[in-house]
Amino acid sequence: MKRLLIALTIITATTFGFSPANAVNEKPNIFVVVTSADAQTQGMAMVLSIHARKQGAKVQVLLCGPGGDLALKGSPQTALKPKGMTPQKLMAKLMTMDVYPQVCAIYLPNKGKSNADLIAGVSVAKPPAIASAMLAAHTRFFTF
Repeated sequence: MKRLLIALTIITATTFGFSPANAVNEKPNIFVVVTSADAQTQGMAMVLSIHARKQGAKVQVLLCGPGGDLALKGSPQTALKPKGMTPQKLMAKLMTMDVYPQVCAIYLPNKGKSNADLIAGVSVAKPPAIASAMLAAHTRFFTF
């Protein structure tokens, strides 16, 4: 009876995509999309991404629409309490953790900007690569 229960547990777990190795060893991929122009929202997206990275998650950040302005050199920034950090400074901290944000492929042309207008470390996303990242196993998708 005990062997039957163990076998049924294993079959059920593998059928629904659970495995003991994945549950214990794998951290999720965190896919963060920032579209908001609001400094608090942008800042919180960066803070949560930093903490997810510190906890071992693979983090990918995509900046689109007004959220893309975060990646522009000289864009107006609001210092946020309690530490006086701007969303762009928080993003720079994230980049020191090997997370390099990307702007949506259509952002720069529709903003009348070029790659030269992006801060160092930010690049333009390639839609096929973004789609693959979004569909990867263990990916959690967050929008801000």
